[in-house]
Amino acid sequence: MRVSSNRREREAPPAPEALTPLIDAHTHLDACGARDAADVRVIVDRAAAVGVGAVVTIADDLHSARWAARAAEWDPRVYAAAALHPTRADALTDEARTEIEALAAHPRVVAVGETGMDMYWPGRLEGCAAPAVQREAFAWHIDLAKRCGKPLMIHNRDADAEVLDVLRTEGAPDVVIFHCFSSDSAMARECVDAGWFLSLSGTVSFRNARALRDAVPLIPAEQLLVETDAPFLTPHPYRGAPNEPYCLPYTVRAIAELIDRPAEELAVITTGNACRTYGLAAPTG
Repeated sequence: MRVSSNRREREAPPAPEALTPLIDAHTHLDACGARDAADVRVIVDRAAAVGVGAVVTIADDLHSARWAARAAEWDPRVYAAAALHPTRADALTDEARTEIEALAAHPRVVAVGETGMDMYWPGRLEGCAAPAVQREAFAWHIDLAKRCGKPLMIHNRDADAEVLDVLRTEGAPDVVIFHCFSSDSAMARECVDAGWFLSLSGTVSFRNARALRDAVPLIPAEQLLVETDAPFLTPHPYRGAPNEPYCLPYTVRAIAELIDRPAEELAVITTGNACRTYGLAAPTG
Protein backbone atom coordinates (compact mmCIF):
# COMPACT_ATOMS: atom_id res chain seq x y z
CA MET A 1 0.00 0.00 0.00
CA ARG A 2 1.13 3.52 -0.68
CA VAL A 3 0.88 6.58 1.53
CA SER A 4 -2.18 8.75 0.89
CA SER A 5 -2.05 12.39 -0.07
CA ASN A 6 -4.04 13.23 3.07
CA ARG A 7 -1.36 11.60 5.20
CA ARG A 8 1.36 13.54 3.41
CA GLU A 9 -0.45 16.81 4.07
CA ARG A 10 -0.67 16.29 7.82
CA GLU A 11 2.05 17.71 10.01
CA ALA A 12 4.77 15.24 10.93
CA PRO A 13 5.16 14.34 14.63
CA PRO A 14 7.88 16.12 16.58
CA ALA A 15 11.09 14.23 17.19
CA PRO A 16 10.83 12.13 20.36
CA GLU A 17 13.38 12.11 23.12
CA ALA A 18 16.28 9.95 21.98
CA LEU A 19 16.29 6.28 22.96
CA THR A 20 19.28 4.17 22.02
CA PRO A 21 20.11 1.70 20.64
CA LEU A 22 17.13 0.92 18.39
CA ILE A 23 16.58 -0.90 15.10
CA ASP A 24 13.45 -0.35 13.04
CA ALA A 25 12.69 -3.96 12.08
CA HIS A 26 10.17 -3.08 9.37
CA THR A 27 9.69 0.16 7.46
CA HIS A 28 8.97 1.28 3.89
CA LEU A 29 11.45 3.99 2.97
CA ASP A 30 10.08 4.34 -0.55
CA ALA A 31 6.56 4.90 0.73
CA CYS A 32 8.01 7.47 3.15
CA GLY A 33 8.98 9.45 0.07
CA ALA A 34 12.57 8.33 -0.52
CA ARG A 35 13.53 8.06 -4.16
CA ASP A 36 17.33 8.14 -4.23
CA ALA A 37 20.39 7.85 -2.01
CA ALA A 38 20.12 11.43 -0.81
CA ASP A 39 16.50 10.92 0.29
CA VAL A 40 17.41 7.74 2.11
CA ARG A 41 20.26 9.46 3.93
CA VAL A 42 17.97 12.26 5.13
CA ILE A 43 15.46 9.79 6.57
CA VAL A 44 18.02 7.58 8.29
CA ASP A 45 19.93 10.61 9.59
CA ARG A 46 16.69 11.84 11.17
CA ALA A 47 16.21 8.43 12.75
CA ALA A 48 19.81 8.22 13.95
CA ALA A 49 19.42 11.54 15.74
CA VAL A 50 16.94 9.88 18.16
CA GLY A 51 18.81 6.58 18.53
CA VAL A 52 17.50 4.48 15.63
CA GLY A 53 20.77 3.22 14.22
CA ALA A 54 19.53 0.88 11.48
CA VAL A 55 16.37 0.12 9.52
CA VAL A 56 15.05 -2.76 7.44
CA THR A 57 13.13 -1.45 4.44
CA ILE A 58 10.48 -3.75 3.07
CA ALA A 59 9.13 -4.51 -0.39
CA ASP A 60 5.50 -5.07 -1.27
CA ASP A 61 5.79 -5.44 -5.04
CA LEU A 62 8.53 -6.26 -7.51
CA HIS A 63 9.45 -2.64 -8.24
CA SER A 64 9.69 -1.97 -4.50
CA ALA A 65 11.84 -5.08 -4.02
CA ARG A 66 14.34 -3.87 -6.60
CA TRP A 67 14.39 -0.43 -5.01
CA ALA A 68 14.83 -1.78 -1.47
CA ALA A 69 17.89 -3.80 -2.47
CA ARG A 70 19.42 -0.69 -4.07
CA ALA A 71 18.63 1.42 -1.01
CA ALA A 72 20.48 -1.09 1.16
CA GLU A 73 23.53 -0.54 -1.02
CA TRP A 74 23.30 3.25 -0.72
CA ASP A 75 23.59 3.45 3.07
CA PRO A 76 25.21 0.99 5.52
CA ARG A 77 22.44 1.65 8.05
CA VAL A 78 19.81 0.28 5.66
CA TYR A 79 18.94 -3.38 5.07
CA ALA A 80 16.18 -4.81 2.90
CA ALA A 81 13.62 -7.58 2.55
CA ALA A 82 12.11 -8.86 -0.68
CA ALA A 83 8.78 -10.54 -1.50
CA LEU A 84 5.37 -9.83 -2.95
CA HIS A 85 2.75 -8.58 -0.50
CA PRO A 86 -0.13 -11.08 -0.24
CA THR A 87 -2.60 -8.65 -1.77
CA ARG A 88 -0.33 -8.56 -4.84
CA ALA A 89 0.14 -12.31 -5.07
CA ASP A 90 -1.44 -12.35 -8.54
CA ALA A 91 1.83 -10.85 -9.81
CA LEU A 92 3.91 -13.87 -8.74
CA THR A 93 4.66 -15.05 -12.27
CA ASP A 94 7.53 -17.34 -13.16
CA GLU A 95 9.58 -14.27 -14.11
CA ALA A 96 8.77 -12.59 -10.80
CA ARG A 97 9.78 -15.70 -8.86
CA THR A 98 13.13 -15.77 -10.63
CA GLU A 99 13.78 -12.13 -9.81
CA ILE A 100 12.68 -12.40 -6.18
CA GLU A 101 14.95 -15.42 -5.75
CA ALA A 102 17.86 -13.38 -7.08
CA LEU A 103 17.04 -10.46 -4.79
CA ALA A 104 16.70 -12.76 -1.77
CA ALA A 105 20.28 -13.92 -2.39
CA HIS A 106 21.59 -10.35 -2.16
CA PRO A 107 23.82 -10.00 0.93
CA ARG A 108 22.01 -6.83 2.04
CA VAL A 109 18.58 -8.48 1.75
CA VAL A 110 18.13 -9.97 5.21
CA ALA A 111 14.62 -11.47 5.02
CA VAL A 112 11.96 -12.82 2.71
CA GLY A 113 8.97 -10.57 3.19
CA GLU A 114 6.51 -9.29 3.57
CA THR A 115 4.42 -12.30 2.61
CA GLY A 116 1.53 -14.06 4.28
CA MET A 117 -2.26 -13.85 4.19
CA ASP A 118 -4.67 -10.91 4.21
CA MET A 119 -8.36 -11.64 4.68
CA TYR A 120 -9.31 -7.99 5.19
CA TRP A 121 -8.78 -6.60 1.67
CA PRO A 122 -10.32 -9.25 -0.64
CA GLY A 123 -13.68 -7.89 -1.71
CA ARG A 124 -12.77 -4.41 -0.48
CA LEU A 125 -9.72 -3.57 -2.60
CA GLU A 126 -10.00 -3.77 -6.36
CA GLY A 127 -7.40 -6.11 -7.79
CA CYS A 128 -6.58 -7.74 -4.44
CA ALA A 129 -5.44 -11.34 -4.84
CA ALA A 130 -7.96 -13.98 -3.84
CA PRO A 131 -7.26 -16.08 -0.73
CA ALA A 132 -6.36 -19.17 -2.73
CA VAL A 133 -3.81 -17.20 -4.75
CA GLN A 134 -2.39 -15.67 -1.58
CA ARG A 135 -2.03 -19.10 -0.02
CA GLU A 136 -0.07 -20.48 -2.97
CA ALA A 137 2.22 -17.43 -3.01
CA PHE A 138 2.75 -17.68 0.76
CA ALA A 139 3.76 -21.33 0.43
CA TRP A 140 6.25 -20.40 -2.29
CA HIS A 141 7.80 -17.66 -0.14
CA ILE A 142 8.08 -20.09 2.78
CA ASP A 143 10.03 -22.46 0.56
CA LEU A 144 12.23 -19.59 -0.64
CA ALA A 145 13.06 -18.58 2.94
CA LYS A 146 14.11 -22.15 3.66
CA ARG A 147 16.22 -22.40 0.53
CA CYS A 148 18.07 -19.13 1.09
CA GLY A 149 18.31 -19.54 4.88
CA LYS A 150 16.81 -16.15 5.69
CA PRO A 151 13.99 -15.15 8.07
CA LEU A 152 10.40 -15.24 6.85
CA MET A 153 8.57 -11.96 7.49
CA ILE A 154 4.80 -12.45 7.72
CA HIS A 155 1.96 -10.06 6.99
CA ASN A 156 -1.16 -11.31 8.79
CA ARG A 157 -4.35 -9.31 8.67
CA ASP A 158 -7.53 -10.99 9.92
CA ALA A 159 -5.98 -14.31 8.94
CA ASP A 160 -4.67 -16.02 12.08
CA ALA A 161 -6.14 -19.43 11.25
CA GLU A 162 -5.14 -19.26 7.60
CA VAL A 163 -1.54 -18.26 8.33
CA LEU A 164 -1.10 -20.94 10.97
CA ASP A 165 -2.56 -23.57 8.65
CA VAL A 166 -0.10 -22.74 5.85
CA LEU A 167 2.86 -22.68 8.23
CA ARG A 168 1.89 -26.06 9.65
CA THR A 169 1.23 -27.57 6.23
CA GLU A 170 4.44 -26.30 4.63
CA GLY A 171 6.62 -26.38 7.73
CA ALA A 172 7.92 -23.08 9.08
CA PRO A 173 11.46 -21.88 8.34
CA ASP A 174 13.94 -21.68 11.18
CA VAL A 175 13.20 -17.98 11.80
CA VAL A 176 9.70 -16.51 11.51
CA ILE A 177 8.75 -12.89 12.18
CA PHE A 178 5.16 -11.72 12.52
CA HIS A 179 5.48 -8.12 11.42
CA CYS A 180 3.09 -5.59 12.97
CA PHE A 181 1.64 -8.24 15.26
CA SER A 182 -1.94 -7.13 15.89
CA SER A 183 -3.70 -10.32 16.99
CA ASP A 184 -4.98 -11.43 20.38
CA SER A 185 -3.60 -13.36 23.33
CA ALA A 186 -4.45 -16.76 21.84
CA MET A 187 -2.45 -16.02 18.70
CA ALA A 188 0.40 -14.57 20.76
CA ARG A 189 0.61 -17.83 22.73
CA GLU A 190 0.66 -19.87 19.51
CA CYS A 191 3.52 -17.81 18.12
CA VAL A 192 5.49 -17.73 21.35
CA ASP A 193 5.18 -21.48 21.81
CA ALA A 194 6.46 -21.98 18.25
CA GLY A 195 9.50 -19.81 18.98
CA TRP A 196 8.53 -17.12 16.47
CA PHE A 197 9.32 -13.41 16.76
CA LEU A 198 6.56 -10.84 17.22
CA SER A 199 7.28 -7.34 15.95
CA LEU A 200 5.21 -4.55 17.49
CA SER A 201 4.36 -1.30 15.74
CA GLY A 202 2.50 1.88 16.64
CA THR A 203 -0.78 -0.05 16.92
CA VAL A 204 0.33 -1.12 20.39
CA SER A 205 -0.21 2.48 21.52
CA PHE A 206 -3.80 2.69 20.19
CA ARG A 207 -6.24 2.73 23.09
CA ASN A 208 -8.86 0.82 21.08
CA ALA A 209 -6.46 -2.05 20.31
CA ARG A 210 -7.49 -3.83 23.50
CA ALA A 211 -6.90 -7.42 22.36
CA LEU A 212 -3.38 -6.57 21.19
CA ARG A 213 -2.56 -4.60 24.32
CA ASP A 214 -3.71 -7.54 26.45
CA ALA A 215 -1.45 -9.86 24.41
CA VAL A 216 1.74 -7.81 24.73
CA PRO A 217 2.67 -8.95 28.27
CA LEU A 218 2.63 -12.56 27.01
CA ILE A 219 5.53 -11.94 24.60
CA PRO A 220 8.90 -12.91 26.10
CA ALA A 221 11.46 -10.15 25.70
CA GLU A 222 13.75 -12.48 23.75
CA GLN A 223 11.03 -12.89 21.05
CA LEU A 224 10.20 -9.20 20.68
CA LEU A 225 11.06 -6.84 17.84
CA VAL A 226 9.95 -3.25 17.29
CA GLU A 227 9.07 -1.48 14.05
CA THR A 228 7.36 1.56 12.59
CA ASP A 229 5.80 0.10 9.41
CA ALA A 230 6.27 3.70 8.27
CA PRO A 231 4.66 5.68 6.78
CA PHE A 232 1.69 3.89 8.34
CA LEU A 233 0.53 3.25 11.93
CA THR A 234 1.99 6.36 13.54
CA PRO A 235 1.90 5.95 17.34
CA HIS A 236 -0.51 7.75 19.66
CA PRO A 237 -0.95 10.71 20.05
CA TYR A 238 0.04 11.31 16.42
CA ARG A 239 -2.14 8.64 14.83
CA GLY A 240 -2.93 9.55 11.22
CA ALA A 241 0.13 11.75 10.78
CA PRO A 242 2.98 10.61 8.51
CA ASN A 243 5.21 8.05 10.20
CA GLU A 244 8.96 7.64 9.79
CA PRO A 245 11.68 5.55 11.47
CA TYR A 246 12.49 8.47 13.81
CA CYS A 247 9.11 7.88 15.50
CA LEU A 248 10.14 4.44 16.80
CA PRO A 249 10.97 5.63 20.35
CA TYR A 250 7.29 6.55 20.83
CA THR A 251 6.30 2.93 20.22
CA VAL A 252 9.03 1.49 22.44
CA ARG A 253 7.97 3.74 25.31
CA ALA A 254 4.34 2.66 24.82
CA ILE A 255 5.40 -1.00 25.06
CA ALA A 256 7.50 -0.26 28.13
CA GLU A 257 4.49 1.32 29.82
CA LEU A 258 2.32 -1.72 29.04
CA ILE A 259 4.75 -4.25 30.50
CA ASP A 260 6.22 -2.02 33.22
CA ARG A 261 9.83 -2.26 32.11
CA PRO A 262 12.30 0.55 31.43
CA ALA A 263 12.24 1.73 27.82
CA GLU A 264 16.04 1.80 27.84
CA GLU A 265 16.09 -1.90 28.72
CA LEU A 266 13.66 -2.74 25.92
CA ALA A 267 15.77 -0.78 23.46
CA VAL A 268 18.83 -2.87 24.26
CA ILE A 269 16.90 -6.16 24.20
CA THR A 270 15.03 -5.56 20.94
CA THR A 271 18.17 -4.30 19.21
CA GLY A 272 20.01 -7.46 20.21
CA ASN A 273 17.08 -9.53 18.97
CA ALA A 274 17.07 -7.73 15.61
CA CYS A 275 20.82 -8.17 15.18
CA ARG A 276 20.57 -11.90 15.84
CA THR A 277 17.40 -12.39 13.79
CA TYR A 278 18.56 -10.55 10.70
CA GLY A 279 22.29 -11.16 11.10
CA LEU A 280 23.05 -7.44 11.42
CA ALA A 281 26.04 -5.70 12.85
CA ALA A 282 25.25 -3.81 16.05
CA PRO A 283 24.41 -0.18 15.21
CA THR A 284 26.92 2.45 16.26
CA GLY A 285 26.44 5.97 17.47
